[in-house]
Amino acid sequence: MLKRAFLTSVAAAVLAIATSSSAIAQDDRFKIGLILPLTGPFASTGKQIETAARLYMAQHGDTVAGKKVELIVKDDTGAPDVTKRIAQELIVNDKVNVLAGFGLTPLAFATAPIATQAKTPMVVMAAATSSVTEASPYIVRTSFTVPQVVTALADWAAKNNIKRVVSLVTDYAPGVDSEKYFSDRFVLNGGTVVEKLRVPLRSPDFAPFLQRVRDAKPDALFAFVPSGQGSALMKQFAERGLDKAGIRLIAEGSVTDDDILNGMGDVALGVVTAHHYSAAHDSPLNKKFVEAFAKASGGGRPNFMGVGGYDGMRVIYEAAKVTKGGRGDALLNAMKGQIFESPRGPMFIDAQTRDVVHNVYLRRVEKIDGQLWNKEFETIKDVKDPGKSR
Repeated sequence: MLKRAFLTSVAAAVLAIATSSSAIAQDDRFKIGLILPLTGPFASTGKQIETAARLYMAQHGDTVAGKKVELIVKDDTGAPDVTKRIAQELIVNDKVNVLAGFGLTPLAFATAPIATQAKTPMVVMAAATSSVTEASPYIVRTSFTVPQVVTALADWAAKNNIKRVVSLVTDYAPGVDSEKYFSDRFVLNGGTVVEKLRVPLRSPDFAPFLQRVRDAKPDALFAFVPSGQGSALMKQFAERGLDKAGIRLIAEGSVTDDDILNGMGDVALGVVTAHHYSAAHDSPLNKKFVEAFAKASGGGRPNFMGVGGYDGMRVIYEAAKVTKGGRGDALLNAMKGQIFESPRGPMFIDAQTRDVVHNVYLRRVEKIDGQLWNKEFETIKDVKDPGKSR
C-alpha cells in the first residue's frame, strides 16, 4: 500500500508539471538530465559517457535553437532506486527537456514509467537488453542491443570449426539475452551448448565457474560480462589455464572493452568478439573522435559506452534544432528516423522501434605498436535487433 501511495504521489507531481506548460515554455534553456553511475563498480561506464557528452558539447557549442544547453549530470551509483528518484527530481524540480544516460538495464527499467508519465524523451546511451525500448514509448536508444552482436558471433563460430561451447554470462537481463540469443543461433547452426553458467552481477568470482568450463573441455567459452569486468574474467581465464588447455575464448564485445583492454595483457591476444564499435574502427570520423576523446580524458581511449553517449548527444541536439528547443512528443518524434555517420560507422534510429540500427563487426584482439586493439576483420551491415524481428 505504501508503494502504491508513493507511485500515486509521483504520478500526480509529474502530471502537475506536465500541465503547467506555460511556465516551462518560458524557460530559455534546453536542459539535459544525464543520469550515470559515476561511483561504484560501474563508474567506468559513467565516466566514458560523461566525457563523450561533454566532448560533443565542446565541439558543437552549448547553444541550440537559440537556447542555452544545460547538461545536468547526476550520479546514481548504479542503484535503480536512486536512478528513479533522480529522474523524478530532474523532471519535477529542474524541468528537463530530456533524460539521458542509463548505464545498466535495471536503471533504464526503473526510470521508464517516470518518462512515460511525464511524456519526457529518455535517451538510453548504454543499457543493451532488447526489451528496453519496449518499457516506455518515450525511450530512444543510441547504444546497441545484445542480440544484435551475439547472433553475429554465433554465426562466425559455427563457420570456424567451433562445435561445442560453454556459455558463461552475468546473471542479469543483458546476460540472459546473451545466453539465449547466442545459444539459439549456435544450435540452429548445428553447434552444441554443453553447459550454461550464470555469474552474479555484483562482486563476481569467475574462478569456480571457469574450473567447470575447463572440466567440460569445450572447443570454446562464450562469455558476456558488463563493461569493466572483462579484466577479472581474462585474468582468471589464464590463471585457470583454459588458454593452455586449448579452449578458445569468444565473447560479446564488452569483455574486451577498449577502455581497459591494454591492461589485460597478452592473454587477450586472439580473442574474437562481436560488437558495434571499436576504437580501432578505420574511418576519418572515428580517428578524429579517438584523438579528441584522448585529449578530453587525459589520454583515455573511448569505448562503446563513450560512442553511445556521443551519438546520444547528437540525436538530442538535432531533435532540439528541429523543434526549436522543444519537449515532449515533438522532441521525441524529431529523434525518430535520424540517419547519420557515427564514429562507429553508419547508423539510424528506427522510427517504429526507436532502436538503433548499425553495423556489427567481428573483431580480433591484436597488438599494434605495442598496444592491444580490437581489430575489425568482418562487417555485417545495417543490423536490426533480432529481438524485435520475430
